[in-house]
Amino acid sequence: MKYLLQPIVGLLLCCLLAACRKEEPTEAEAPYTVSGDTVTVREGDVLLSKLKIITATAENYRPELITAGTVRAIPNLYAEIAPPFAGRVSKVHLRLGMKTQPGTPLFEMVSPAFIDAQKAFFQAKSEFEVAQLALKRQRDLKANGVGAQRDLEEAEANYQVQEKEYQNAIANLKVFGVDVEKLSLGQPLIVSSPIAGEVVENEVVLGHYIREDDPPHAKVIDLSKVWVVGMVKEKDLRFIKHLDSAEVRVAAYPNRRFKGKVYHINELIDEETRSVQVLIECENPNHELKPGMYVTTRFLDVPEQVTIVPAKAVLQMNDTQFVFVQVGERKFQRRQVTTEGAPDGRIVIRSGIQAGEKVVSEGGIYLLEAK
Repeated sequence: MKYLLQPIVGLLLCCLLAACRKEEPTEAEAPYTVSGDTVTVREGDVLLSKLKIITATAENYRPELITAGTVRAIPNLYAEIAPPFAGRVSKVHLRLGMKTQPGTPLFEMVSPAFIDAQKAFFQAKSEFEVAQLALKRQRDLKANGVGAQRDLEEAEANYQVQEKEYQNAIANLKVFGVDVEKLSLGQPLIVSSPIAGEVVENEVVLGHYIREDDPPHAKVIDLSKVWVVGMVKEKDLRFIKHLDSAEVRVAAYPNRRFKGKVYHINELIDEETRSVQVLIECENPNHELKPGMYVTTRFLDVPEQVTIVPAKAVLQMNDTQFVFVQVGERKFQRRQVTTEGAPDGRIVIRSGIQAGEKVVSEGGIYLLEAK
């Protein structure tokens, strides 16, 4: 029995040793070898069939950035109508949708304060005319040798004072759009539109008493041009330049593309959103873009030649992006790249590889395991 067990034990030891050798493959049996950033796949290994190789191409690419925005009236083309004096509305000309030009009458008011301003104007005008005549008389007397120098100097000084008072009275009325050449004492205050546009809000009622501190009772807007306000993240500011083209889309007109140009890039960053306000000026002849509308804005840069690869070719580990570049028959080098998103499932390579190089577009994850 003793001699029978010895061969069996020996056979079991041989099997165990063979099993151990099978669990620990030699370096020659590994599917790849690694040297620095380069992976060399063993000839004939099934891993090669899992790798898809493409050639990076150079294409004309127009960088674009899409962000949300809102429509806003241009401040110089927008006016809130508030009368300069308190008074009662005596006549109403304006109506919603009415087209205006600078100076178009909107409504009239009877205002005691305006009557007082008229009186001050006519008094200043009268005193100025008297001073003007007195100065002329003193100059004539002095020229004929019968006038005193002192009287002439007093007339000149009085004339200068009265002229200043008269000019101030004119300015006080003109600032409210009053034509002093056509002014008559007691006439009502005519409130006019300061801009060309359209009446979009009207709360003026005949007989209504308006106080000096009342909010505006009418609004006039010129919507032939509007601003679209887009918020651009600070990291994307390098894509936005003054006068760059932009497209605006709104849900109300899904098939329309409104063209615009970058009018202004704000110098201040919103600390909460880390965004910068960008104004786009758009032509709006049919008034389809209305203040307050939400829009989608697409910024377009000038076309440029760039290297483009499929998005699947770019791998990422932590904050690093890289691709595998074929540098030999079965050799693949891991190369760090900087990228920029592009449409249609592709990625723009800004640095790291150049057009014409062969990269792994699919299956790079298997090479990543070798690292």
